Amino acid sequence: MEQREIMQRSVGILTEALEMRRRLRENPDADMTGNGAVATLLEEMLPHVRLPADASAREVADIVTEKLGPAIVQITSALTFAFVQLAEIHDEGRTDVSSADVLRSISLHYETGGRG
Repeated sequence: MEQREIMQRSVGILTEALEMRRRLRENPDADMTGNGAVATLLEEMLPHVRLPADASAREVADIVTEKLGPAIVQITSALTFAFVQLAEIHDEGRTDVSSADVLRSISLHYETGGRG
């Protein structure tokens, strides 16, 4: 998956987290367990791993590390980038821009082919 797609899905996860927080503030008793949007976005970013039926525990660990390691680094980088953007706006004391605005801006930037 391209970094652009990873970034857009990461922003989707953060946007969904903001929305869940908003809903919980409005209704503290709301059931958020049925919301699979975050899990779906994360699953889309992770590669499928096929394991040989006869693989040893060590072989399984090596295969999983090889397949998932790079994706986890990409996801972490995307989430970190978004966090830094949000933190900078916060630390500047800006009240003219919401968290949702920052996430939307990041998403649009990557939608048009931009890079970090």
